[in-house]
Amino acid sequence: MPPAPFKPALITMAAMGLLLLGHPALPLAAGAEPETIAYAEEYFPDAPGSHWKYRGYVEEGPLQKIAGKGFANVSTVKGIETLKGVAVKAFHDTNPGDHGPSNSYYRRDAVGIVYYGSQPGTPLEKQLVPYQIIRFPLVIPSSFQQFDRKGVTLGADLDGDEQEEKVDAEASVHVLGKDAISVPAGTYQNAIRIEARMRMHITLSGSGRKVYGTDVMTAWFARGVGLVKYVERQELPPVKTDQGFITEITEELEEVVIGSR
Repeated sequence: MPPAPFKPALITMAAMGLLLLGHPALPLAAGAEPETIAYAEEYFPDAPGSHWKYRGYVEEGPLQKIAGKGFANVSTVKGIETLKGVAVKAFHDTNPGDHGPSNSYYRRDAVGIVYYGSQPGTPLEKQLVPYQIIRFPLVIPSSFQQFDRKGVTLGADLDGDEQEEKVDAEASVHVLGKDAISVPAGTYQNAIRIEARMRMHITLSGSGRKVYGTDVMTAWFARGVGLVKYVERQELPPVKTDQGFITEITEELEEVVIGSR
């Protein structure tokens, strides 16, 4: 499933789990009516034994110079586990976003899917979970806010003063439309396009200066298949130099096996 701020580890379904911001839903075209997606739960399969193999590419570096490399990731549904007294569905990813192995946890019910975090996870993510990543019924277009948290710890020292920065983080999910999407595994018609946005207002502990970071993920989900592609862009502002830092990650489906319930 989805990943977390500054640590993409979803992205399989797990990828939708950490994104966010709140801009309003896109307006409908003149005369158009909102569309409620039938059998929306079938776009997010989570039967034990299901697995997805993805081909990935990551580019990262200062804004003026970006280096790139390929990677592979396999996401597998492990089954049901108990996390802090809550029954959750566990996913294992071998290398989401080229960040190494990770387990992520989700709970699905009649009103949507809630993300309960990942292991190892990031310090920031641990302060934000649980939060909703999908809302049922699934309507095009629609949006909802995932969280709006003030004064949490970033879990990183950006300005080099040996103190972790504080951050205000806000996130939202936007259901935007349907697309035909082609990936190595094939072409999927009417894949649901969902965008998750997060904006971080970071206060540097040394100077008190405010800087801003963003994380935007666009993901496509096909009925009966799940996540077929995502593109994520993270931007960190310049702090100790005049160059900001960006990371762009893409994963595309190569193979899929969906288990039976």
